[in-house]
Amino acid sequence: MASDRPAPLDEYPIHQVPLSIRHVATGDRNAYDRCIFQVFDHAGRALLIAGLGVYPNAGVIDAFATLTTPDGSLLAVRASDALTDDRMHLAVGPFTITVDEPLKRFRLTCAADPDDPDSLSYDLTWTAAFPALWEPHHTMRTGDRLTLEATRFVQAGTPEGTIRAGGQDLAVAAADWTGTRDRSWGIRPIRGEENGRAAAEHLPEGFHWLWCPVRFDDRFVMVVLQENPEGYRTLNQAVEIRADGRPDAQLGWPHADITYRSGTRHPERAVLHLTDTARKPLELHAETLVSSPLAVGAGYPPAEDWQHGTWQGRGWTDRRAYDLTDPAANPMAAYGVTDHAARFTLDGRTGYGIFEHGSFGRHDPSGFTGYDSVAP
Repeated sequence: MASDRPAPLDEYPIHQVPLSIRHVATGDRNAYDRCIFQVFDHAGRALLIAGLGVYPNAGVIDAFATLTTPDGSLLAVRASDALTDDRMHLAVGPFTITVDEPLKRFRLTCAADPDDPDSLSYDLTWTAAFPALWEPHHTMRTGDRLTLEATRFVQAGTPEGTIRAGGQDLAVAAADWTGTRDRSWGIRPIRGEENGRAAAEHLPEGFHWLWCPVRFDDRFVMVVLQENPEGYRTLNQAVEIRADGRPDAQLGWPHADITYRSGTRHPERAVLHLTDTARKPLELHAETLVSSPLAVGAGYPPAEDWQHGTWQGRGWTDRRAYDLTDPAANPMAAYGVTDHAARFTLDGRTGYGIFEHGSFGRHDPSGFTGYDSVAP
C-alpha cells in the first residue's frame, strides 16, 4: 500500500516527530495547514481573497477565491480533491500557488472556466514588502476541550498581474494595490463533528475579533486582538516593523473605538489606540473601503453551502455569484468574520491593509447585549 511507503518530502531533514511527513503528530480530525492571501486596490474597487488548505486526517485539499466589488457583487470559485503525498505541489482544480522564493515571492493563479472564458480568473505575483511576523500562539476551548490551536505568521506585500472577471481585466500594479497574507497550521474545527456535551452545555455567548495587517511605505503595523463577552482579552498583539532595519517595536495594549453603520455591526471606520516605545500615544485610523464576509463564498464558518476541509468527492469545482446587497440572501454572513480592505492613517502617513473584524453575540465594551444586538 502507498500509505506504507515513504513520501517524497521524507527525503528532506524537516521532520519534527518520528513519523513520515505524510502523518501529522495528532490524530485530531481537525488538523489543518492553510494559507490566505488578500489583494486589493487603494481606491476600493476590488478585493480578491484566495486561499488553499490541506487537512491531513480528513484526506482533503481545497482552495477558494472570492472577488468582491463595492456594488455588492461577490464571485466565488471553490475546488476540493483527495490529498496526495506531493505536498510541494500546491494545486487543486483551477488553483495553483507557486512558492518562487519562500517568505518572499509567490505566484497565484486561477484558471477560467473552460466553458466561460469571462469567469473569474487571475495570474498574480505576490512579493513581500516586509519580513513575515509571528502572531501570538492561538488557542480556544469548548468547555475543557481544546478546539483550536494554531501557529500563524502574517506578512504584507505588493501584488502585480491581472484579475479577469465578467469579460473585463483588472490590471494589478504594485503602486496602486496592496497584498497581505496569513499562514497558519494546527487544529481548527471542520464542519461535521459532533461535540457532544461540551457543545451543548458551553454555547458561546459572544465573540469579538480584530486582525489588522497594515502596509505603509516605511513600516508594517500588525494589530490583533480577541475578547470574550466581558471584554477580557484572550489574544493580543501590536507590533511595528520598520523598513530601515530598526528593531521591531511593540505598540502597547491596543484599544479600538469602532464606528458601526446604524442598525448593523458593519464597521465604517475605527481608531486603534496604540502606544510607542516612549509611551507616546499613537492613533491608527481606519476607513473601510470594500468588504467581503468570509462566510460567503470563502468557506469560513458559518458558511452554509461549503466549508473548508469537508469532503466533496474527487475533482470537485464550484463557481457561483452572490449578492451582498440583500442581507436575507446570506443570513449567516453577519455571524462570521469579514475582511474589509481599508485605508489607514498613522502620524500623517497613509497606508493600506485589511481591517478584519468579527463581533457577534454579547460584547459588553461595545454595548452589544446578544446576537440580535446592533449599533443604534
